[in-house]
Amino acid sequence: MIKELNVVDRNETTQRRPDWLRVKLPSGEKFKEVSETIQDNSLNTVCSEARCPNMGECWGNGTATFMILGDVCTRSCSFCAVKTGRPVQGLDWDEPRRVTDAAKKMDLKHVVLTSVNRDEREDGGAPIFAETHRQLREAIDGVTIESLIPDFRGVWEALQIVIDTPPDVLSHNLETVPDLYRTIRPQAKYERSLELLQRCKDQGLRTKTGIMVGFGEKREQVIELMKDCVDHQVDVLTIGQYMQPTKMHQPVKEWVHPDQFAEYKEIGEELGIEHVESGPLVRSSYHAEKHV
Repeated sequence: MIKELNVVDRNETTQRRPDWLRVKLPSGEKFKEVSETIQDNSLNTVCSEARCPNMGECWGNGTATFMILGDVCTRSCSFCAVKTGRPVQGLDWDEPRRVTDAAKKMDLKHVVLTSVNRDEREDGGAPIFAETHRQLREAIDGVTIESLIPDFRGVWEALQIVIDTPPDVLSHNLETVPDLYRTIRPQAKYERSLELLQRCKDQGLRTKTGIMVGFGEKREQVIELMKDCVDHQVDVLTIGQYMQPTKMHQPVKEWVHPDQFAEYKEIGEELGIEHVESGPLVRSSYHAEKHV
């Protein structure tokens, strides 16, 4: 019998999490195999670093989202469990090879990459994205790639390094509605993120973004954000429930009902977004292979 983890017990939030946010404990041979492959190649995944609730499902299916550029982020977003600080090491030029080796061992046909922010560098670590794309395509016939990239502080020359060796899906998350940026995402700029998505679309890339709800945003603000996505020709939008990773992070203001997620999907696609993945446990890389 598979045990279930009631995530409210782990974080002891002030309000009990609803039943629709119960997730199964990670288990199974495939989960073990993915875990060992990641450890053997000294890699990081956003699955474990960000405490993703879908880790058991995804790893059990043999998929994982590789987090490159190390495991220390130069930003301090109030929702994120990834370590914050100033990285002490430069770029790890062996990292693309290790990601590629792991992807081959896992027999992946679709690879999802993301990264920490490396704001201490002018190039933001963009060359590692490009080199990872190149090595994956060279090593795995027919591989498709989604890269969830940072905003590179608006240094568009760094963005161009990624675009010049393009992934199949270029993803960059808006994370929340613009009125909450100062609290949730203080070192980012909403308009800059929209510009990044538009620049990628203008060069022919398939674009994707994601947000979390439950920060206290209003329904009308989410709809306005979706309209902005349409205006900037975003192809795919993901919407999921924010879950506080530790007591030190932003508290949850609302557990959004599954019916509201269903309505967001309907509204977004009616507005003109090609595909909206919307649900309490949805994360930006959830079912990513469907977004190519």
